[in-house]
Amino acid sequence: KVVDNVSLDVHAGEILGIAGVDGNGQIELVDGIMGLEKIKDGEVVIHGKDIAHVSVRERNEEKIAFIPQNRQKYGVVLDYSVTENSVLKDYFKKPYSKRGLLNLDAMKQKAENLCAKYDVRSNDGINSKVRDMSGGNQQKLIIAREIESNPELLIAVQPTRGVDVGAIENIHEQILEQRSNGKAIILVSLELEEVLKLSDRIAVMHDGELMGIVDSKDATEEKIGLM
Repeated sequence: KVVDNVSLDVHAGEILGIAGVDGNGQIELVDGIMGLEKIKDGEVVIHGKDIAHVSVRERNEEKIAFIPQNRQKYGVVLDYSVTENSVLKDYFKKPYSKRGLLNLDAMKQKAENLCAKYDVRSNDGINSKVRDMSGGNQQKLIIAREIESNPELLIAVQPTRGVDVGAIENIHEQILEQRSNGKAIILVSLELEEVLKLSDRIAVMHDGELMGIVDSKDATEEKIGLM
């Protein structure tokens, strides 16, 4: 068992931080919540509905957004354009498609809006292949797409990994704004400072198990480190 006997809840308008040394089950936990790994036992419940065994698309339809640790494997399609990546989760819906035909104008408009609002930069604008963008701009594109999907639950794993200092502050502001807008947020980060700065409650994992949950106002680096 990679994750064993872990039980968590997260509420609207709250950031639940998950801390721990890398490789202690945090990634497997969120992969199970998102459907990237199959769960043998247990439930994943949102608004009273167990979604532990439904498809990833069905989970997305439950208004869950996901900023993955490995952006190039799970967050974007590298050889697709900025435009195509901006609609990865809703290309099959109106106004982006009708009767199986894509509406490129609507897709381009969405991409332009995301790039402008979240300062996503690339050499050839929305026509750029994502492969040719910097890691920081790839990350900003993923965050823009996920946040603009207006989720009720946002799961962010290492959201500031590999981005510059200015972008880190911007990403933190985006996450805090989502909390202010009443979203439930699960933040997984190996950066203890980031977890302490953003979280309302902090859960600590070790060897696949939950060591405990503390309110951020009572949390210190020493206390979390000992857990």
